[in-house]
Amino acid sequence: MVCVQSFGAGAVVGVLYAALRVRSPAPPLIGLIGLAGMLIGYGLSDCLT
Repeated sequence: MVCVQSFGAGAVVGVLYAALRVRSPAPPLIGLIGLAGMLIGYGLSDCLT
């Protein structure tokens, strides 16, 4: 359920960024690497607890 909420929040923020024509603070590749790191960290924290 938390993953669905996180995805929903990210989608809302993405739509707001697009509507307001705000440039992303990070280049797409760096942003994707950061997201991948967060997902890996989230998965590891579930395994460790």
